Amino acid sequence: MPVESLGGGTSRVVRCLRRDAGTTVWLKVTPELAIAAEEAEALTLWSGTPSVVDLLEQDLGAGALLLADVSPAPVTADGLLAARLSPAPATAGGGPRLPEVAVLLRALREGVPSRPRRSGLRPLADRIGLLFTLAERRLAAADRRPALEPAVLERARAACLALCDTGPVGLVHGDLHAGNVLAGAGAGGRLVAIDPRPTWGDPDFDAVDWVLDGVADLPALERRTERLASLVPGQSADRVLAWCRALAAFEAVPALCAGRDDARTRFLRTLAGQVGSGEVG
Repeated sequence: MPVESLGGGTSRVVRCLRRDAGTTVWLKVTPELAIAAEEAEALTLWSGTPSVVDLLEQDLGAGALLLADVSPAPVTADGLLAARLSPAPATAGGGPRLPEVAVLLRALREGVPSRPRRSGLRPLADRIGLLFTLAERRLAAADRRPALEPAVLERARAACLALCDTGPVGLVHGDLHAGNVLAGAGAGGRLVAIDPRPTWGDPDFDAVDWVLDGVADLPALERRTERLASLVPGQSADRVLAWCRALAAFEAVPALCAGRDDARTRFLRTLAGQVGSGEVG
């Protein structure tokens, strides 16, 4: 039974109550049928881990997915969107608690031991291409000229594609920022990933948002990448740092288009300038 309808980018999310038990489930509907199919495949592949939202039912012809509830408390008037406002545990300094993040990243890596022979998911390089195309359009449409030359963004794209060519291949969430991670009610508040944009590629890609969050200097970034890699078997601190360098220009675009010049934005610009420097193998 539908209770309330919420926005969600190109998707519509509806909170529903099961008639038999009165428990909350979430109906997610998108007009982009391919996106629904990709999400459904990834959630099915991750069905063995409690660190990813459960897919209960699907109607791919309608772009519809029925998802289990992962809210840590009774849903408020703002529903799922309220749960996303403060989704992940944080340190006193505002950054993520890496041990909890490490549990999530380990679960994503270990949940799918190998790529199935038949899959509808695209390679990570395809998503990289889309992300940078959107960033280039945003720069071109900015009211003021951002302090980022197009050549920097192009070098960053090339560095990302080079990482795609040389890395391991696993199931990548593809959009694992804090807004797509909730603290579940069970398993001691385990972090639960939602809304994947899944691809096949380097799983270290999913660590970037978590190590960059709140960081404004290279030594702090290096310490965080080393710490997280020590907690996630198979993760390479060098590759995560290389991904951070390669994605720094992309990450800086929203702030630059908004005219911000804070310490983090300046750090991202500096990090972006080191793309292709050969400092990270």
